[in-house]
Amino acid sequence: MVSLRKGGNVSLTKEAGGSLRKVIVGLGWDARITDGQGFDLDAVAFICGANGKVREDSDFIFFNNMSGAGGAVNHLGDNTTGEGDGDDEQISLQLDQMPADVAKIVICVIIYDAENRNQNFGMVSNALTRVVNDSNGQVLADYDLSEDMSMETSMIFAEIYRHRSDWKFKAIGQGFSGGLGPLAQNYGVSV
Repeated sequence: MVSLRKGGNVSLTKEAGGSLRKVIVGLGWDARITDGQGFDLDAVAFICGANGKVREDSDFIFFNNMSGAGGAVNHLGDNTTGEGDGDDEQISLQLDQMPADVAKIVICVIIYDAENRNQNFGMVSNALTRVVNDSNGQVLADYDLSEDMSMETSMIFAEIYRHRSDWKFKAIGQGFSGGLGPLAQNYGVSV
């Protein structure tokens, strides 16, 4: 397993020994500061072409659109409390069935209703994303975002992208202001 810092990347294909069919991207976090009001963080994915934008609006994967790219990308469930150990939410990527015009999958997390609840990522701790080889449970890479938390309400955690015949993972850790709508528009979704 490779533990990455912001901006780092690793070949998932090489970490898996050269053969990689399906990965699970796990995302976890804990509320650090709270006024008693619960935190609902949501994992989202944008299936992007070579231009860095979604190919169509259905390439925006979130709690109201759980599957895309012909079933190659699947959101595995919405955890509205973040309670419990391990991954709070997961996104499955069937890499060997990914359409050829998909260049990358951008993995993000948003704080649901953050503006009304007066919440931001500065109030979140233990934020982590990891990539697991579905065939054997091997953690291929992880990225601890704890030091990168900010006042924003959305965060671009990572990208999984094609590089020739390999799939790679890049740690992004970039805050994004404005919530889900502006984040989706940034990747070309018609909102």
